[in-house]
Amino acid sequence: MTPNEGTANSKSQKRPGKTPLGSSYYGLLGLHPSASPIEIRRSYRELSKLYHPDTTELPPAVATAKFQQLNNAYATLSNPERRLAYDLTIGYSRLNVIGPPPGFNTPVSGSGKKTSNSAYLDPTDRPLSPGEMFALFIMGASLIGCLVLAIAIGLIRGN
Repeated sequence: MTPNEGTANSKSQKRPGKTPLGSSYYGLLGLHPSASPIEIRRSYRELSKLYHPDTTELPPAVATAKFQQLNNAYATLSNPERRLAYDLTIGYSRLNVIGPPPGFNTPVSGSGKKTSNSAYLDPTDRPLSPGEMFALFIMGASLIGCLVLAIAIGLIRGN
């Protein structure tokens, strides 16, 4: 059994009675096409540790080829538009004709309302955008400016 097969067999993302498409990007990552973005990222990280040319015991040419395949699969499946186009090329439809797949849990917000599952990544697990970084910088500068101003006023009135 290869490391990839062992990892794929231990995946909890597989749906009962369904197998991943072996020659597809999903099969390469050991996932079913209905896998969530978090599952895709987790599988990619595990497999990239196994096949990275600097960390594997495989011959460099084999490791490099496998790692490039993993990178191509992740680049496609981690981008919502590219993933949708890829799913259409392999004939997988994301439309729920009957209902959600087995084991699918709809997130519930603190107010008890069901939240939308449209966010591609977990909002708490993403890098800050340049606009968010700028807003944080302005808020920090304002806070420091207020503190400096308060200290200066206190020193001036204290005399």
